[in-house]
Amino acid sequence: MALAIRRVVTGHDPQGKSVVRFDEISDNIVSGRPGQAGCVIWTTESVPADNDGNEDAARRAVGTSLDAGTVFRVVEYAPGVTPRNHRTDSIDYAVVISGEIDMALDDTEVHLKAGDVLVQRGTIHNWINRGTEPCRIAFVLVGAKPATAGGKPLAATG
Repeated sequence: MALAIRRVVTGHDPQGKSVVRFDEISDNIVSGRPGQAGCVIWTTESVPADNDGNEDAARRAVGTSLDAGTVFRVVEYAPGVTPRNHRTDSIDYAVVISGEIDMALDDTEVHLKAGDVLVQRGTIHNWINRGTEPCRIAFVLVGAKPATAGGKPLAATG
């Protein structure tokens, strides 16, 4: 799977002038399972975010999400991607960039295609690509309190 994502990140020079800090094809591609590849585009350690500094926040070590911050990532799911049921302690905003995919919840599935958007609110879910083409999705994960049911927290898992 050849995930090639161009990212352009802006910043400021010492005089406060707007500049481009990074303009490149991301090389920090990782895979958590067969048929899946992801690339962190940017992260923040807090909300509100700190727009100062010149370090490459895409290189920050992150798991799936950051407790009090954000993660912007692009993921590609190949047809037949290996399953991974999981829940995060985040609210996830997703945009299907290309292809089609099924999102499986506990007792239901939703079919998504290019242009569809999703708000994932701490639910157990899995991505299933039953098609013949890869599906690419952009995610922004914002750290959140664990979801609760019946007054009990639903822990992140998977």
